[in-house]
Amino acid sequence: LVAIVTLLACVVTDGLTGHRHDSNQELIAEGIANIFCGLFGAAPVAGAVARASNNVKNGGKTPVAGLVHSVVVLLILLFMMPLAEYIPMSALAAVLIVVAINMCNFKEIFYIARKAPKTDFLVLVVTLLVGISVDLLSAVEAGLVVASLTFIFNMSNLMHVKEWEYFGSDTDPDAIAFKQVPKETFVFEIEGPMFFAATDKLGSIPTKNSTIKTIILRMRSVPALDVTALYFMEQTFEKCQKNGITLIFSHVQAQPFQFMEKTGFVDKIGRENFCANIDAALEWASQVNAKAKS
Repeated sequence: LVAIVTLLACVVTDGLTGHRHDSNQELIAEGIANIFCGLFGAAPVAGAVARASNNVKNGGKTPVAGLVHSVVVLLILLFMMPLAEYIPMSALAAVLIVVAINMCNFKEIFYIARKAPKTDFLVLVVTLLVGISVDLLSAVEAGLVVASLTFIFNMSNLMHVKEWEYFGSDTDPDAIAFKQVPKETFVFEIEGPMFFAATDKLGSIPTKNSTIKTIILRMRSVPALDVTALYFMEQTFEKCQKNGITLIFSHVQAQPFQFMEKTGFVDKIGRENFCANIDAALEWASQVNAKAKS
């Protein structure tokens, strides 16, 4: 959380100054500072978004401004604490309200509200409300949780399992226009990452159809595969095997194939049932069907 809040402060000041921070330099400096905080019995700290933005608003745009700020705070702690306790809390609250208003990028908030997807706007609203009602660290935690959930939701919507449609272009050697599909063969196109939130879509593959002898799963648009999706794929294979259907894979990308190979799924299916492209898969399906009839 310290690292995230520090980088958040950097992003805020970047938006105010038009510059771009060095994340590695910032985090290394933050780590060194917190190591020395431990030597003096202090608690770990993060870059303060409010003070950083207020610094920029008042003309401080170089590292020297941060150094001067630190020295001034140290002098106040050492020599002016007896006087600081006489400052009314209402006055400090007013200062914090002004600083909070100055650090808000209302133009960006209105832009997100008008044009961004609802999920992105939800993350913004949740983070904003938690930040106002609790504190900034809690807001970062809440924002991360909501952002993770919306990311999983959006990624699950990217995965589709659909039966072949014939369209395409002659210029694409792997296009599906004018492909001759053997009888008793179904071809299903899988698109998007296969992970735990989208495994239910594999249930649309008809593994109990008595008229089917082979099913081809075309996976050229599947960039990633996780263990839950692989488990459901194994169940699909077992259902196919039980009903006398041969499962053939076409154009499996590097990460899914390596994962299947590492877990033994490739050998379980049979390496001959993994084809480099759809033409090879259709040809192999014809041979499998012919062997089944003989």
